[in-house]
Amino acid sequence: MDAWYFTEMPYPHLPPQDSYPSDRVSLSNAHFDSGIGADLYNRYLDEYVIADELGLNLMLNEHHQTPTCLDAAVPLTAAILARETSKGRILVLGNPVANRADPVRIAEEMAMVDCISRGRLDAGFVRGVPYELFGSNTNPTHTMERLWDGIDLVVKAWTTRDGPFNFESTHWHKRCVNIWPVPYQRPHPPIWTTGSTDSPNIDRVAKRGFNFASFLQPYEQVRKLFDRYRNACPDGPQAGTARLGFMPLIAVGESEAEARKRAEALRWFLASKTAPQFRNPPGYVSVDINVRALKGEFAGRTAAIRQEGMDFLIEKGVVMAGTPDQVVRQIETFCERVGGMGHLLGMLQAGFLDHEETVRNITLFARDVYPRIRHLGTASASPQAAVTARAGR
Repeated sequence: MDAWYFTEMPYPHLPPQDSYPSDRVSLSNAHFDSGIGADLYNRYLDEYVIADELGLNLMLNEHHQTPTCLDAAVPLTAAILARETSKGRILVLGNPVANRADPVRIAEEMAMVDCISRGRLDAGFVRGVPYELFGSNTNPTHTMERLWDGIDLVVKAWTTRDGPFNFESTHWHKRCVNIWPVPYQRPHPPIWTTGSTDSPNIDRVAKRGFNFASFLQPYEQVRKLFDRYRNACPDGPQAGTARLGFMPLIAVGESEAEARKRAEALRWFLASKTAPQFRNPPGYVSVDINVRALKGEFAGRTAAIRQEGMDFLIEKGVVMAGTPDQVVRQIETFCERVGGMGHLLGMLQAGFLDHEETVRNITLFARDVYPRIRHLGTASASPQAAVTARAGR
């Protein structure tokens, strides 16, 4: 199993939550102090470097118009870490293709990061969360088409060596595509995407051989997602399992009490506030999924259990917290419950967990947990993107 360090780079210095309607979309940026923000950016980058030095891979993501994630331009962060680190892989999960204006620019940005890092990039592509459609002014009914059209265009741009080429799709019309540079890895970096419902989209992800990740959901729902992926995997369930990943909050302590204190600080992330009108814009999900939601099928998912106690969250696998022995057992149990996976995407920093506490959390996990869970899965690049050195280097 491969382990990855992750933080959303939060800005937790906010007014009382009951004094405004939503953390996301509409909270005024008058609350952002640029001095504090500068300190946080540099601190978070330092922590990524420390995680790399301790032997962890690095995961990044991107969100917009929210204090929960200051990483508003993930290509910049990935480029910095490509230069500042030297060991771990760098997973961008992901580029919100459906909300970006030009997939060719994404192809160029990721090719640069792959070259700077000498082939350490894993490139993720995501549809984008519902609340971000208001800022991007994107039609919700088009986002899934835009995601797959964009992925097709990026992959063709990465792999075409005799360009220029023409690309025509529903959403993008490109008369002359001929990117410089091309990726360091051949044919291109491993590709990832994410999902939260057992929709036919997972079948498409599996058949393309992309890695698939689920975030902060109870193990019952994760098992459904993983099983659907495995069943659709053309080269067998075992190969499919190696491409699966899950992200929990992780808090490790010398004692259980110490770990629980860290876990409560991390829990700030679960308490983020989104006004109802931003959660499910019309057309973002299918009628079928909305009907299933109204019938209560998804009532046990993370959004519905965030007010539950820490013991419940640990039982469901949304949080993994305790001494190294306890966290190892929790990871082993989760893997057994979901049928196995190849990647653990650990959110080891969130909210008010300060630098010293974060470094201690990373260190305990990397030193006392990770070596004991590596045997649980064999992560492998997908066949469409084996991690290979650049030909002729």
